[in-house]
Amino acid sequence: MNSCFTTAAETLPLFTATAATLDGLPTEHRAFLDASGFAGKAQQITLLPGPAGLSGAVLGLGEGQVTPHSFGSLAHGLPENTAWHLADPAAGHAAVLGWGMGAYRYSRFKLPPRAAAQLRAPANCEAALAELTAILRARDLINAPANELGPAELADAVATVARQHGANFRVIEGAALESRFPAIQAVGGGSPRHPRVAILEWGAADAPLLALCGKGVCFDTGGLDLKPAAAMLRMKKDMGGAAVMLALAEILMAARAPWRILLLVGAVENAVSGTAFRPGDVIATRAGLSVEIGNTDAEGRLVLADLLSFAAEHRPALIIDGATLTGAARVALGPDLPALFSNDDTLAQALLAGGLAVHDPLWRLPLHDGYDSWLDSPVADMNNISSRPTAGAVVAALFLRRFVPAGTPWAHLDLYAWNDANRPGRPEGGEATGLRALAAGLQLYRDSIR
Repeated sequence: MNSCFTTAAETLPLFTATAATLDGLPTEHRAFLDASGFAGKAQQITLLPGPAGLSGAVLGLGEGQVTPHSFGSLAHGLPENTAWHLADPAAGHAAVLGWGMGAYRYSRFKLPPRAAAQLRAPANCEAALAELTAILRARDLINAPANELGPAELADAVATVARQHGANFRVIEGAALESRFPAIQAVGGGSPRHPRVAILEWGAADAPLLALCGKGVCFDTGGLDLKPAAAMLRMKKDMGGAAVMLALAEILMAARAPWRILLLVGAVENAVSGTAFRPGDVIATRAGLSVEIGNTDAEGRLVLADLLSFAAEHRPALIIDGATLTGAARVALGPDLPALFSNDDTLAQALLAGGLAVHDPLWRLPLHDGYDSWLDSPVADMNNISSRPTAGAVVAALFLRRFVPAGTPWAHLDLYAWNDANRPGRPEGGEATGLRALAAGLQLYRDSIR
């Protein structure tokens, strides 16, 4: 991230304009802009000549709302080895976020083809830089190949964030995991990279407890219900929910938010071996409910079931979980809109409003009671898949609801965690989908319950 920001005193001015505000640009540049066809269209970048070569640049903002993505093409659209400042720092927060998100490239194994242009961040943008740090960490984790990021490494990432923010950290694994988190053990039991639960705790003892639960399936083969090869290609991202929950905790801790945080990451690999769980198995859960395994590829909800139960035992003020849970949510809403489920209208409305406020929208889907019986099993308390082929995201959320005590506000985010193609501020690859919506929505919710 540091490579796209600078503290240099000598920087070039970056102006912004829409078609309606062209007259507000410096008069000495107007003739050139008119001649070059600059019209203030979104993402339009025009370099301004000067005696020494460049004297500045103008970014078009279009006619819609200004968002961080409005600035997302600048880091690689402006010449490399150039440094810039905002002529109008009013949009500093959005510009810093968009610049940094657009500059990002996953470079663990291959350097980007060019360096990013640099921005001198305006004053009072510490919150934007902290938010950006969390976003880029989440992207790095999601983009990491599974041979580099297994359950141990994902737990180590939680430990790193805990150290940086003075939080407590511990891991439950081995015999303790098998007895206390039996569903997580069942999911991860087929891999030589043993499952574990990473726990981060932070905040004042008298603050309301916010429990965050993240699905951390570092690679998902589908288990014995093996995925087709094409469906397995992006399964390194199946820990995207854990990455987003970790990033959310990081943003809240950096802001010294008025919460006590309990972050739970179920770090597992769903592999194929002689010790893998099987279709037709009946497994235990931490809550004491038995689950018949209708499909080993519906493993994420089993991981979350044990995490939700553990979180509920701590009597939190609210619970949020995040997971790359169902393809059905993507069929319904596409890659950019996470599906939001909640048992509490106040919480749901706060999260939806937060998403709209920061241009990171969520879309609420119903916890429809009429579909709950679709999880019935003749041999166990429930099946882990639906008896019907439709409403997959809804039924998955209903499965999770069974592990949340009545009266505990809870929100479930079914997210994609990936950008399928390059767009301004959203390079192809891992993405912290819904993160900024959750951070903003939690602030609104906290204000509403004070």
